[in-house]
Amino acid sequence: MEIFNSVFTWFMKKRIHQIELFMKYPNEVQEEWFEQLICGAENTEWGKKYGYKSILTLHDFKERVPIQTYDTLKPYIERMLKGEQNVLWPSEIRWFAKSSGTTSDRSKFIPVSEEALEECHFKGGKDLLTIYFNNQPNSRMFTGKILTLGGSFQVSELNADTSFGDLSAVLMKNLPLWAELHRTPDMDIALLEDFEEKIEKMAHATIGVNVTSLSGVPTWNILLFKRILEITGKKTCWKYGPTLKCISMAR
Repeated sequence: MEIFNSVFTWFMKKRIHQIELFMKYPNEVQEEWFEQLICGAENTEWGKKYGYKSILTLHDFKERVPIQTYDTLKPYIERMLKGEQNVLWPSEIRWFAKSSGTTSDRSKFIPVSEEALEECHFKGGKDLLTIYFNNQPNSRMFTGKILTLGGSFQVSELNADTSFGDLSAVLMKNLPLWAELHRTPDMDIALLEDFEEKIEKMAHATIGVNVTSLSGVPTWNILLFKRILEITGKKTCWKYGPTLKCISMAR
């Protein structure tokens, strides 16, 4: 673990220069990504509909592509949920992040491509760690396990090759190997659908684990910590000004 922590710290610091360039040239970075996205989607059904091949500038895009809402995209997404490909994006779409519900619909289903996972979610996490390790060079975060508490997912009834669920569950199911090796608890517990069962099993599974970092919805993590304190009978303490206060969660 110590070796991994050292190697990972070095690797993360190597990216700080690129992050600094992004901050220095934000407009150029945005223009480059705009071109990549337009070129990437030009042969999809959506790209052909709006002539992406001949879009050269942001002005072209704004003039040609109307502002969209989820309702206008919903028919396309429903087809993708059934397994149809190359509709909005060229790479295979097998995962959908499901929202908890809105005023316009019970839930929204957001297509999650491999590029979205790698270039947005995972790279965003790496950049966060890069900035953290740059500011805290002596951190020992990766000398232990990462405790992750997320949601759940299920296979779509419309297509056996398509799954949807909480974004946290989608990310966990697609984690790179290095991240999965340093995560706790086991995936069969972390992705349980019944929340109370999940909290109970996670509490028992992680009591004896050396956890050095946390990931997940903060309010969910608090419930997990309370349950761990109840099981162990230990106290939790915090400092408020010069005063140290402790409470026991023992039954």
